[in-house]
Amino acid sequence: MAQTAKQIIFIGRVQGVGFRFTALSMARRCELTGIVRNLPDGSVEVVAQGEAQDIDDCIRDLKESFSIRETKITEISFNPNRASFKITY
Repeated sequence: MAQTAKQIIFIGRVQGVGFRFTALSMARRCELTGIVRNLPDGSVEVVAQGEAQDIDDCIRDLKESFSIRETKITEISFNPNRASFKITY
């Protein structure tokens, strides 16, 4: 199946609650590549690459685990140079 990439902005109680480490664990379990990082406005950005269903499953699991008010999801270009999923600062 084709690989896809999405940028997801999570808005809500997502900083200071272990969100990035949980996202890292869930993304690796779903065999995704990409990054997760805190943004200055208090939201968290996830760039996830992999099978579309795996990305959707990861987003769903994160929404069920944290107090998410809103998610903004944008399709982005797949970057073949991303070989793993990691936390960036």
